[in-house]
Amino acid sequence: MSFMTTLSDAWRRNDSLLCVGLDPEPGRLPAGLDGEEGIFTFCRDIVDATAGVVCAFKPQIAHFAAQRAEGALERLIRHIHERHPGIPVILDAKRGDIGSTATHYAAEAFDRYEADAVTLNPYLGRDSIEPFLNRADKGVILLCRTSNPGGADFQAMDCGGRPLYLRVAETIAREWNENGNCALVTGATWPEELGRVREVVGDMPLLVPGIGAQGGDVKAVMAHGGTRDGHGLMISSSRAIIYASAESDFAEVAHRAADDMRKLVNSFREKRLDP
Repeated sequence: MSFMTTLSDAWRRNDSLLCVGLDPEPGRLPAGLDGEEGIFTFCRDIVDATAGVVCAFKPQIAHFAAQRAEGALERLIRHIHERHPGIPVILDAKRGDIGSTATHYAAEAFDRYEADAVTLNPYLGRDSIEPFLNRADKGVILLCRTSNPGGADFQAMDCGGRPLYLRVAETIAREWNENGNCALVTGATWPEELGRVREVVGDMPLLVPGIGAQGGDVKAVMAHGGTRDGHGLMISSSRAIIYASAESDFAEVAHRAADDMRKLVNSFREKRLDP
């Protein structure tokens, strides 16, 4: 089953637009969860506790690799596929390179880690993304208007009368999406710009980081980024959910935090759907 089909099914089955980011930080795991095994146990328990209220999981590769825990990441994604097969996994890697290197990055994401989708940097052009685009069953999620303050340094630059991020959105929507497997990263911290992207790309899915610790506003995101059918978004939250408790009840508390976020999103989603 393709990433887009799995995502669409998860939106409806779990009545959720919430994507939980899995970003294990040194020193922030509950007592007794140390090293690669502790990282795996922590993330696995978060996954098992929240799988019924999310539309996707998004492990961040650097958080694992920096702690020499790539094995835990492989095991975690395998666990999600085996125990929660209807929930897609987005590998947050933000890769971007050319030639054989791009081909190897695609193999890393889709063959080694068995992710359903991967985040990518489009600024090296189409040939750097081609090996990913050619995997029609996989999701290709490209940076467009990122949530960090410095994103405007280049993304907002004038490009023939329109900001560069909109040129990126247009190019991906019109020229790169032949297989219907593209999505864009658009930050919750810039809701009006998120709305401009939505106008350009139609119902293309948008991965929206910046909710929670970064201060993005759910109401504004839904007002500017939602689609007519109430779907189209993967609203990502990491720290506010996975670190909601530092005690042994971390998984239970993460479930409550995730469900609260899902309900908050849905409260504005329902208002948008009302005639």
